[in-house]
Amino acid sequence: MEKDLAGKVFLVTGATEGIGKAAALEFARRGADLTIVGRNREKTERVLAELKAAGGENVAMLLGDLSSMAEVRRVAGEFKAGHDKLDVLVNNAGAIFSSKQVSVDGLELTFALNHVGYFIMATELLDLLRQTPGSRVVSTSSGAHWMGRLDLPDVARCEKGWSTWRSYGDSKLANVLFTRELSKRLGEGHAVNCIHPGWVHTGFAMNNKGFMANVVEATASIFARTPEKGAETIVWLATTPEGGKLNGEYLHDRKIAATSKRAKDDALAKNLWEFSEKLVAARS
Repeated sequence: MEKDLAGKVFLVTGATEGIGKAAALEFARRGADLTIVGRNREKTERVLAELKAAGGENVAMLLGDLSSMAEVRRVAGEFKAGHDKLDVLVNNAGAIFSSKQVSVDGLELTFALNHVGYFIMATELLDLLRQTPGSRVVSTSSGAHWMGRLDLPDVARCEKGWSTWRSYGDSKLANVLFTRELSKRLGEGHAVNCIHPGWVHTGFAMNNKGFMANVVEATASIFARTPEKGAETIVWLATTPEGGKLNGEYLHDRKIAATSKRAKDDALAKNLWEFSEKLVAARS
């Protein structure tokens, strides 16, 4: 395959399985200067070896728990220490939980990982993105955003009540709103978009035990699409001229897709950004 991404710097979170891994393999094959982020050392080292075997000549890894504010800052700092530009940031790390859990920072864990992790990674790397002509940010959202209400500020701790799908829907709605606001703040000449990958047969939800994991695995093996198919829109947005012309959009299968009414709320997007800034500042 032609090394058409040679000289381009990519950073991919959630790259050790599923669509993140599929996208990272494509970037590596095409010659990108690629850094992947994973939480588990053994798994991340194994994927790094796969990237090299696939033709990746400039591939590296960083380790961190992206549900922790301090860990996200550290990972971003380590990346900045070794790079003077960033062509593509792929925010893909995320999860769904069958019971309410709390992050090390005292936040509801789904929101901490699926939104706050994206927010800190992007804002910590904002200077690199701004100084790189044509830089792009691609974030993984979901059709589950239609279920989201995003009750600020309760979404951070869910003290008014919690459910698996409410929390997950809120976090995916946050991804769409974060994309809209970041597209404005990063400015012209850059591309910030998010995607719905479809139902993909990956390790998603397998961090849970019991009924949820069993149901997801049984149905996904029959009906879900492959990780490669789910990653197509990430790769398209990250690498094609057409993808670079879009900004602030939500896509599915390489096309702009419909969003919920709340996902179009620019005031809510701005409020979420400012709320996220305060959350992060409180733990800095």
